[in-house]
Amino acid sequence: MSAATIDRGFLPARAAVFAAFTLNGFLLAMWVVHIPAITDRTGVSPSTLSVLVLLMSGSALVGMRLAGPAADRFGSRTLVALAASAISVTVIGPGLATGPITLAIALACFGFGMGALDVSMNTQAVHVERAYRRPIMSAFHAMFSAGAFAGSLVGAAAQHAGWASQLTLLCAGIGGLCVTALLVPHLLGHSEAESPSHAEHYDSADSRAVDGASQGATSVVPADTTRLRIDQRSERRRRSRKVFSLGCIAFVLLLAEGVAADWSALQVREHLDASEASAALAFGAFSATMTLGRFIADRISAAVGPVAMVRYGSLLAAAGFAVVIGSPWLPLTLLGWAMCGLGLAGGVPQIFSTAGNLGGTTAATDMSRVFTIGYLGLLAGPAMIGWLTAVIPLTAALAVPLVLTLACAATAKVVSR
Repeated sequence: MSAATIDRGFLPARAAVFAAFTLNGFLLAMWVVHIPAITDRTGVSPSTLSVLVLLMSGSALVGMRLAGPAADRFGSRTLVALAASAISVTVIGPGLATGPITLAIALACFGFGMGALDVSMNTQAVHVERAYRRPIMSAFHAMFSAGAFAGSLVGAAAQHAGWASQLTLLCAGIGGLCVTALLVPHLLGHSEAESPSHAEHYDSADSRAVDGASQGATSVVPADTTRLRIDQRSERRRRSRKVFSLGCIAFVLLLAEGVAADWSALQVREHLDASEASAALAFGAFSATMTLGRFIADRISAAVGPVAMVRYGSLLAAAGFAVVIGSPWLPLTLLGWAMCGLGLAGGVPQIFSTAGNLGGTTAATDMSRVFTIGYLGLLAGPAMIGWLTAVIPLTAALAVPLVLTLACAATAKVVSR
């Protein structure tokens, strides 16, 4: 089967996964843009809101951990259908909350669905990428950013029109259910994801080795059975180390991403004494280059490979942090944040793709473990910088992601397939 034939045959599945990523980003943004209105209505203070956001993040971690084994057992298409339906329904919850307790319940449910969808849709993305036999993972993640951008615009427009948050979130939820119903039939089922044509991604030498092992399995003598069990245990240990190493790389890159997203605007305002409008340009520069970078990262990865993608992207991000730390001028600082966004854009998708292509029948479980470790970095990074600002200036604290991204560049070989 030619690559062109495969591309056309799997085009509906690719479009469906694009829709799932876009929906995820869109619904998350719909909650975020309504935070001020919802907190005012429910009487939630900023300190209480931080606890509720942490609860939502913890629920997302639980959803990630449970979704992996479930997707391996029942298929990622089933999990995408359930998780996408769940977030479409639960995004309405914050709009209906009347106080801190009901808001906490709503955010816990919403976060659980988000975590489950993250793992299941990325598992689908790995299956589709494997079918295409070329890198396309970064484009999926770019659609998440595009969906978040679209959600922020729609939410802002609804608020400008005077719509109540309950009505806006209700419409978003109904729209999410409609999109889910349209995309699910086009996702790859369990049998399609593991079909022979799909498996052509793997090297033929590996296939011959597996075939040879299968043919000889019936004639294994007891002594060889013991050796086989030892080899299997050794392989499981190697696989666990690989998954943990990928998780650590994801932890570093997502930590740096979280720091840039949460602290870039404040860093510009404090370090350069800039206006709020000028400070907002820092996050704009970062997010714009990250979105652009994810749209072009697949072509770069196809040309240079995932290891070089992570290594040089991490070096570019480290250089960006160095520019931000040393810059005394706003344009140069904005350039630094743009370098961070471009450098960090393609790394995490490569890590998730590698985790999903380790072989065997536990791709979703492997990805859920990498997701969980990486997501902890996204949570820990901004908090770590916040703690450090109690003793050193914010700009000096950015040396932490600078050093960590350099370490990520040095250990990028972990991402090798």
